[in-house]
Amino acid sequence: MAQAPRDPEHEAALLAGLGALGRRDRTVAELRNWLAERGVPEEALEAAIAELIEIGELNDERYAEFFCADKRELAGWGPERIAATLADRGVDQRLIDRFAPEDRGAQVERAAALVRERGDDLSDDRGRARAFAYLNRRGFDYEVAYDAIREAQRERPAAA
Repeated sequence: MAQAPRDPEHEAALLAGLGALGRRDRTVAELRNWLAERGVPEEALEAAIAELIEIGELNDERYAEFFCADKRELAGWGPERIAATLADRGVDQRLIDRFAPEDRGAQVERAAALVRERGDDLSDDRGRARAFAYLNRRGFDYEVAYDAIREAQRERPAAA
């Protein structure tokens, strides 16, 4: 049975979308904006987005899951920074709530490891303040940062 011919604008949008996704993973909102910036007509854009979702090439759930794991493990980000970045990228709040949170104990452990890696002198207020600001920029809340610094102080061997 012969397939109905595709709309050329839809076909061009689909190919452009596949190309963009081949270079890096994107959210639905990011790809929608990317195609719109390139002048793709709204109808063709929406049809291409729908097809890419249908064939599994575009998946915000998968994106959020992998983004969170990557930023936690490789970049050392805390849940606040992860959640804010996902929101900026147009990920649905339900997916953010599902993947961005992390057990508080695991957060403290990761944050303490980051402080130890940095090697800040935690014996004075200045060093602790520097470590605290560093953890806040990474997206750890104040209580987690405070506990992580205390944990890093306890685990750091005494200077000889």
